Amino acid sequence: MTTSLPSPTVGALELGPLTLRAYALCILAGIVLAVWLTGRRLATRGVDPGVSLDVAAYAVVAGILGGRIYHVITTPDPYFGEGGNLVDALKIWNGGLGIWGAISLGALGAWVGCRRAGVSFLTFADAGAPGVVFAQALGRWGNWFNNELYGAPTDVPWGLTIHEWDQASGRAVTDASGDPVVVGTFHPTFLYEFLFLVVLGVFLLVVDRRRSLAPGQLFGLYVAGYPVGRVIVEKMRTDEAELVLGQRLNVWTSILVFFLGVWVFWYTGRRAARSDVRHPSPESQDAG
Repeated sequence: MTTSLPSPTVGALELGPLTLRAYALCILAGIVLAVWLTGRRLATRGVDPGVSLDVAAYAVVAGILGGRIYHVITTPDPYFGEGGNLVDALKIWNGGLGIWGAISLGALGAWVGCRRAGVSFLTFADAGAPGVVFAQALGRWGNWFNNELYGAPTDVPWGLTIHEWDQASGRAVTDASGDPVVVGTFHPTFLYEFLFLVVLGVFLLVVDRRRSLAPGQLFGLYVAGYPVGRVIVEKMRTDEAELVLGQRLNVWTSILVFFLGVWVFWYTGRRAARSDVRHPSPESQDAG
C-alpha cells in the first residue's frame, strides 16, 4: 500500500461578490504573526511595540510590490511570452511572489518606516527577523493550497498528491465524472522549506537569547541563513524558471544573498567594536 500527502482541491472561497483566496490568507496570517512577534521583541529592547505596526505599513506594501516585480521579471513567459497576458501580472491573488524581491523592497520600506518613527533600523531588523522567518513559513502553505512549487515525482510516503489546477477559479480541474484530475505524486518542496524556516526561526530566537550580538548581527544571520535552505529546495523544484549558466536564477540569487548576509554580520560586529573603542562603557573606564 502506498501513501501520500493530500493537496486541496479548492483554494478559493466565494462569499457573494467576495472571493477569499487561501494563498492571500496565508500571507496575511504570516504578516499578523510577524507584526505581533516583532512588537513583543521591540518591547524588550525598550521600543514602543506599536512601532511594529507603524513600520509594517511601509514594509508590507513595499514587500508585496517587490515580490511581485521579482516574480514577473524572473518568470516572464506568462506575462510577456507567447500567449501571455500582461494584465495577469497584477493578479497577485493567483500566486507568484518572489521572496528575494519581497525581502529587498520590504527592507527598504522598513527603513523608511523606521526613519519616520525615529527608530534604529538595525534594532528593528533584529527584532523583526524571527517574525519574518515565521511569516515566510506560513506563506509557504499558500503554495500548498495552489498545488504549486513541488519537486520531482516520488513514491516516498510523504509524497504530495498534485492536481491539475485552474488558477483563475482557484480549484482543481475535474474530469467527466466530476473527480479532480490528479497529475501525480511529487516531493513537497513547500513543506521542506516550511520546516527549514521553522528551524531557522527558532535558531534565531535561541541565539538572540543566549548570545550578546551587535545591533544588526541577528538580521545578518537571517539574511545568510535563509539562502542555505533555499538553495537546496530550489534545486529540487521542477517548475519552469529562468536559467543562468545552467542554474536556476534563484540559486544564483541565493548565493549572492548568503554572502551579503555574511558581510552584514561581519560589518555590524566590526562597527560595534569600533564604537566600543571610541566610547568605552563607564564600567570599563572604572576598571582602567
